[in-house]
Amino acid sequence: MMKSPTKIVLVIGLALMLSACTGNNAQSQQATPNTAPSVTPSPGQAASTDGAPKTDDEPKMLVGPNAVPTDTRIVVNIPAFRMDVFRDGTLLKSFKIGIGYQEYPLPTGFRKAEMIIFNPTWRQPDEPWASHPGLIVAAGDKGNPLGPIKVPIGGANLIHGGKVLAKIGTFASHGCVGLTNDEVKDFAKVLAEATNTELSDSTITAYLKKRTRTQVVKFAKAVPVELRYETIVVEEGKLHVYRDVYNKKTNTEANLRAVLEANKMKFDELSESERSQALEALDVISGRFKKQSTPKPAAANQSAAEKTAAAAARRAEAERLKKLRNQKEVVMEFGVLAGKGYPSAVNLNTGASVIASAATPKRTN
Repeated sequence: MMKSPTKIVLVIGLALMLSACTGNNAQSQQATPNTAPSVTPSPGQAASTDGAPKTDDEPKMLVGPNAVPTDTRIVVNIPAFRMDVFRDGTLLKSFKIGIGYQEYPLPTGFRKAEMIIFNPTWRQPDEPWASHPGLIVAAGDKGNPLGPIKVPIGGANLIHGGKVLAKIGTFASHGCVGLTNDEVKDFAKVLAEATNTELSDSTITAYLKKRTRTQVVKFAKAVPVELRYETIVVEEGKLHVYRDVYNKKTNTEANLRAVLEANKMKFDELSESERSQALEALDVISGRFKKQSTPKPAAANQSAAEKTAAAAARRAEAERLKKLRNQKEVVMEFGVLAGKGYPSAVNLNTGASVIASAATPKRTN
């Protein structure tokens, strides 16, 4: 009889740990253990006939753009290359991520995470990009692309390590959320904290030390995972416009209006200057450029200084537009949005050795 209902560790054989990051059309290779572990329901949960915990209030995808969780949940915003871990409505930590290549996009929708798998094995999928379809790569092998930890989120999609820093904040996988090895270790620790799962630093170290031995830590209750595609986000008073990485045509005035209304604002309540700025950001970051009119010839009586100033202004405007076109994100701060929106990143782990710390986490519900 297990003493702790929040910690269930399974040593799974090679054939049981073969799920892979294979793109949207592939099926998961994750097998179910022959003997299901017994799970004691947490307080407030009813036990189902098969012994698994069950609740009457099943979590679902949150409604509306920029929705802020009030429960324990993982939120991934694909165009922002960002993943957040919430516990009871409080944002614990944020992670910069790599996303699926354009040919193998990270899907959107509602998923669940039920376990953390240390030292996973990997089966090469039957996909054109695989060098040896069906080949099993052992746990701890240098050729294993999953890194030291993976978290299955349903289907063939995973949150996993193994990514080099250069792949964070860009296209990095065949339909999975990619993290560096340091990030995924941090993520496992934060996820255990969020789910009240017993997983100490010493336990993590012990698991990872035995690189060829697969270990599984199962949560007492599945964690909702939202895979969002939001290119327009109001974030604590600032309007963020992200590049439409999968070309879904989401940077439109209609979507901007919907996002503002979800944050209890109307587009027409912005000043004329703010409206123009927002619409320009949508157009420029989406590659919709309006042909600039040819400058009128300088007046005959224009001084040399005036001509020089006009030329400098044209160069400055051209440089500004060039900079906007090259950005993955445009951020605008509008006073009327103060205090509104989705929370800013907290203790953002960028994958680099230095972690940028944000303000103390605050309750958002």
